[in-house]
Amino acid sequence: MKPPWPAHGLYAITPDEIDSARLVSRAQDVLDAGAAWLQYRNKTASARDRREQALALLPLCHARGVPLIVNDDWRLAAEIGADGVHLGEDDGDIAAARAALPADALLGASCYDDLALARRAVAAGASYVAFGAFFPSPTKPGARRASPALLAAAASLGVPRVAIGGITPDNASSLVDAGADLLAVISGVFDAPDPAAAARAYRACFDRTPSPLPHGTTP
Repeated sequence: MKPPWPAHGLYAITPDEIDSARLVSRAQDVLDAGAAWLQYRNKTASARDRREQALALLPLCHARGVPLIVNDDWRLAAEIGADGVHLGEDDGDIAAARAALPADALLGASCYDDLALARRAVAAGASYVAFGAFFPSPTKPGARRASPALLAAAASLGVPRVAIGGITPDNASSLVDAGADLLAVISGVFDAPDPAAAARAYRACFDRTPSPLPHGTTP
């Protein structure tokens, strides 16, 4: 049984990085700066390279008490013993992934601007939901746009709420105030001149909010 992972803070998502050693080094800096969760995402690597990179990140995360979540590919997550997977609407069936993964695995679902989609995802076994883009995103410039009110409306789902899309330390306050448990960021961290400093700035967005119970616990 894996420990409950505190769902509070920066949810760092790796960039498309061909150099595995550089990826690990960059991820280590961000983890050491206080990222709460790490998602391995690489849209350009081969299947073999994705497996190699994910395996390299796994002990790095666990040494710091951080879960490693694999983007898109629940089969890879299951094969390497990752802590979870994140699925977009075209990445496979949530119920099938939940059935194939350990009961304590994190299973995230992209829900864009759609609360009904989030409800269906949770009913199918998602353990957290992600909404966005909330702001223009350099990673997905054509992404659907969501309102911070959606985060507040999703509180009734009873799972952590992730905000994504164009988030900076300067515009994150409205999302945290609306109920975002985690801020998911790629370029805002990994394209910053100092990724560690950027990670600390995102983490500081939560300093004025109380820490919730770890995911998987109840009062």
